[in-house]
Amino acid sequence: MIFIRYENWKSYLKYFPLTSLLLIANVIMFIVLSFNGGSTNSLVLLKFGALTNYELFAQDWWRYVTSIFLHAGFGHLLFNSFALIVFAPPMERLLGSLRYGVLYLGGGVLGNLLAVAWYNSAGEITVSVGASGAIYAVYGAFLYVALFQRTLMDETSRKTLYTLLLFGIIFSFAASGINWMAHFGGLIGGFFIYGLIIRLWKPRILRK
Repeated sequence: MIFIRYENWKSYLKYFPLTSLLLIANVIMFIVLSFNGGSTNSLVLLKFGALTNYELFAQDWWRYVTSIFLHAGFGHLLFNSFALIVFAPPMERLLGSLRYGVLYLGGGVLGNLLAVAWYNSAGEITVSVGASGAIYAVYGAFLYVALFQRTLMDETSRKTLYTLLLFGIIFSFAASGINWMAHFGGLIGGFFIYGLIIRLWKPRILRK
């Protein structure tokens, strides 16, 4: 079962350095928001890089990246941090930190791009933050593994992934205030980015 964590904190930092850095970055930014007006304040979120299609900020391309490291409320941070801690590490080990970083950020940005396109088409204004799109990109990569590289994932982990995705889809629609398009965009982006990586930039572990 690849989604059960057995490492102590020293081993975790050693084996999953980028995941650890992502977690630290999310926590630091949450603290920064908390001391500058609060992480649920839309004006504060916009000041520190939240994604929005509001005309005044719509040309700020860097928001597609910075918004990935911001979270609205402690519960939001806790939920995404748990997903990172538990589910992301096997993908970092499989791809290596650099490729994993490309997958994570690339999927997160693609999810944000599709989310903005969706809200623009619906004529709605959005202020969006969170690592969910990037985390769903990791799920998308695991889905590729589960479907096309079955020897790399045991059956229990495969069933866990399918269950996780099912509940994730239900939650994305059932809960209010969820940027569901960022989730689906990240999932689709992660699936195809992983497929490109293993073909064009194959990790050493997959060359054996």
